[in-house]
Amino acid sequence: MRVLKETGVSVELGRFKKKLISCHACNSTIKRHEEKETDVAVAAKLLEIFALDLADRVILVTGDTDLAPAVRTAKRVYPSKEVCFAFPWNRKQAELEALVTTCISITREAYLRHQFPDPVVVGRKQFRKPPAW
Repeated sequence: MRVLKETGVSVELGRFKKKLISCHACNSTIKRHEEKETDVAVAAKLLEIFALDLADRVILVTGDTDLAPAVRTAKRVYPSKEVCFAFPWNRKQAELEALVTTCISITREAYLRHQFPDPVVVGRKQFRKPPAW
């Protein structure tokens, strides 16, 4: 997140809720974290951007159909504005495609072409990419 902020990206943190999960096979309990409210936050931001006339077009990078109601609302309330989808690699969604006039699919190669250099230096700290990237 520090690297993104350093390049001028506005980072908005989500909320994660601790959840205990029980394994019936071994009778153990583990702690997991589950993201909460992300879809609602994205939907609210979409409508805020249009309501404040901050953009004429918003591109949502997602394949999550939970955003469909927000897109339908945005199109109805702001008919002169445009919502587009950029589907992450290997994540196309026909229901979302049908809602908008413009969709793109992000290729695996595009992820490789648009990574930060390795390492990225912020102040005196170096940030390295995981080897699998």
